[in-house]
Amino acid sequence: MVAGLLFLALAYLAVGQAAVNRGGAQTAADAAALAAAQETRDQLADLWRENLDDPASWGAIFEGAGAGDSCWRADQLAALNDAAVRCAFDAPLSYVVDARTNKSVGDSVVPGTENVHATAHARAVIEPLCTPPETRPGPPGDPTGPSGDPTGPPGQGSPSPGDGSPPPGDGQRPPEPGDTPLPPLTCEDKVWHPEPDDTSELPGPEDLFDVHLADSPANDR
Repeated sequence: MVAGLLFLALAYLAVGQAAVNRGGAQTAADAAALAAAQETRDQLADLWRENLDDPASWGAIFEGAGAGDSCWRADQLAALNDAAVRCAFDAPLSYVVDARTNKSVGDSVVPGTENVHATAHARAVIEPLCTPPETRPGPPGDPTGPSGDPTGPPGQGSPSPGDGSPPPGDGQRPPEPGDTPLPPLTCEDKVWHPEPDDTSELPGPEDLFDVHLADSPANDR
């Protein structure tokens, strides 16, 4: 009877060790997938800042255009958790990771556990939080200026020579791209007003994109 109880105790210990290993594998998979997704999120946020003066490009960036494969970050995090991973960049905005612990369950009264390694699966998703502005540039030669006032030739609402306005070339200059204010950017319940000359007030990566796990542990192997 004592031998039987000892066997049961050792069997429970093996089951407990297997559960610990599986928990470690899930931690490694989750951390690896999130790390890769966060790296891509940061890339996209930097890309948005670089194209701040081109609002027409914002929509494509929030959809993942220009994002690079960051599976190298998944490998780094897996190593820190004593595991190996297979990572796939599911472009444009998600990562799929399968993790396997480096350590086996170990020797136990249960045959074969010395060669059993825990595995787990995770998917991380990058979700854009912002609604890009609608940009509708006017057609070439559009006589309407930024204020909506006509800017056509004399006789169509523009100042005519002799009415006190300085003639062209006398202190006037053509409008430059920086003269037009950037459109506001709505991210969830906050509206940002980007200023190219004041990057300290720009939204951060976490304001532009959310990174989270998408798969349930029930899908793990």
